[in-house]
Amino acid sequence: VEQAQQIGSYDANGRETIFVAIASYRDFQCRQTIESVISRATYPERIRVAVVDQYDYKDDTPCSKPEKPCEDDPEQILCKYKSQIDFYEMEAQFAMGPVFARHLGNRMYRGEYFAVQCDAHVDFIKDWDSSMVSQWKSAKNEMAVLTAYLSDVHNSLDEEGNSLRTTRPIMCKSDWEGYGVTQHLRHGQQPEGPAGIKGEPTLEPYWAAGYSFSRGHFIVNVPYDQHLPWVFQGEEISIGLRGFTYGYDYYTPEKSVCFHYYAKQDSSGKRNKVKLFWENTQTIGRKDVQKIERTGMKRLNGILHINGPEIKEEDWIHAEEKKYGVGNVRTTQKFYDTFGINVVERKTEDHLCRFVGRNMQLVWKPHLRSNTMGIDYSGITYKFKDPEIHGITWEHLLPK
Repeated sequence: VEQAQQIGSYDANGRETIFVAIASYRDFQCRQTIESVISRATYPERIRVAVVDQYDYKDDTPCSKPEKPCEDDPEQILCKYKSQIDFYEMEAQFAMGPVFARHLGNRMYRGEYFAVQCDAHVDFIKDWDSSMVSQWKSAKNEMAVLTAYLSDVHNSLDEEGNSLRTTRPIMCKSDWEGYGVTQHLRHGQQPEGPAGIKGEPTLEPYWAAGYSFSRGHFIVNVPYDQHLPWVFQGEEISIGLRGFTYGYDYYTPEKSVCFHYYAKQDSSGKRNKVKLFWENTQTIGRKDVQKIERTGMKRLNGILHINGPEIKEEDWIHAEEKKYGVGNVRTTQKFYDTFGINVVERKTEDHLCRFVGRNMQLVWKPHLRSNTMGIDYSGITYKFKDPEIHGITWEHLLPK
């Protein structure tokens, strides 16, 4: 414990610390997100926020600037908790997409017990830290990663920061997108409903970049790959599948602890006006950007063993492949076989959401290792098939 405290895993009161990584691109709600993270925590002293702030030095206000000077109002979050908030600031024109920005965020990790990743336009609920730690512990799985596409903040919070939601999203939809060398697996709109499992999070196959809560070793073992500039789509299957091969298991929280600002629900129209990093293609040139992106996608798919036969090993960059590659606990093929993904024909078995949730939980949970080090997939032989075509193929695996 003493050594863990020295490296930052526990605070002065012996509580597990929480690292929160936020990557922001010219986002006016970045500061609001930081304030929400800290002000609504039960124990703000255990939180450390790391922000990669990509902004226009001439036109934008940096996330690090409080509303008033700290001398005038030292109780502002950015002032009072200044020692717990780190900023890496860079000129927006040099931004190369979320993968590289979040890679920089990973580099700011300093041994905290838990690690969170979220977008720069998120509101947290009151006591979110206590809730997430409790939910994570209830999984009784050291390799648990609680993750989801966040619900819209619209009608989700009251004025005090209490959640009004009785439903939660779950990750179970993915399919092939794009064509040629940039074709990849992309998660679609995820379903939302009441939690079918009570008192613990629910297992799911996919990982979401917009919100992730895990032990800190997740971002040590599965860091964002710095060799994927300009890659946007493909980010989630890259981290998610690499994490799977390292033995991590994904769960959706029973109760949501934060909510996302989506442009479609923003009546002010401000979110529709937030700039995106793609604006930099005007400076670099669209053809050059497309060339860089294609090079990155060859690497991303190559590491995941889903490049087409026309892509040879020598066609993609292998630099630091061990550091940013797959683990040896499980294989990528095991993932594809289990969840109905055909990498040769570029097809997926449909209606996976009918299995994911209570059914997957009941079938998978008995395979949780007794030492809590993840689900033992060597004992799982089930291969999902579309129930619309093959009927319910998992019924015989459910407890009697």
